[in-house]
Amino acid sequence: MHDIVTVAVTVFMGFFAMMNPIANTAVFVGMTGDFTPQQRRQTAIKALVAAFFIIAAFCLLGKGIFEIFGITLPALRLAGGILVFLVGYHMLQGSSSKLHTNEQATPDKGEKVQPADIAISPLALPILAGPGTIATAMNYSASGSMLNIIVTIAAFAILCLITFVCFLYGPKLVDMIGENGINITTRLMGLILTVIGMQMLIQGVHDAYLLFNVTPK
Repeated sequence: MHDIVTVAVTVFMGFFAMMNPIANTAVFVGMTGDFTPQQRRQTAIKALVAAFFIIAAFCLLGKGIFEIFGITLPALRLAGGILVFLVGYHMLQGSSSKLHTNEQATPDKGEKVQPADIAISPLALPILAGPGTIATAMNYSASGSMLNIIVTIAAFAILCLITFVCFLYGPKLVDMIGENGINITTRLMGLILTVIGMQMLIQGVHDAYLLFNVTPK
């Protein structure tokens, strides 16, 4: 029981640092500034539901993806560790990683943006469920049992609910925390991510060493 609680807390903190609800709320408020409260609510629901199903799919199909493409768990941990580390590094510098930002051109001031235009892309993918988040989910779920998969999905579902509340009260939250508060939170989450990424890299190197140095009996 203690091990499951430890895993659940670790997974949740990994997802929390990767998604960074506080910083994403500021992004969400900026992208939905011209929306009505009803449109903002619908956009938040659609984006978070889409992000949840994306992460859940990778959690459930992780082992199958490994088998189809011949991917080993050490390879995932090494690649995922690099991705997570890079995202955290950019956040430590006070900037958003290109892995979790929208590179599309900003629409003209006179152009009316519809909720459907941003709910799936860029909100769900890649801002909420970007490569780093997917790598984190697969790292925690692919090596474990069905219980690990359930814990990973449940942790992400709880984080989606927290993010939804932040999105609903986004304008008030951003005004209350302020730009300095968001910058501090972003850097703290970046520090956590760099540590998680390094841990994934260390575990990946260790697993790769064991994989290629197993002596036949």
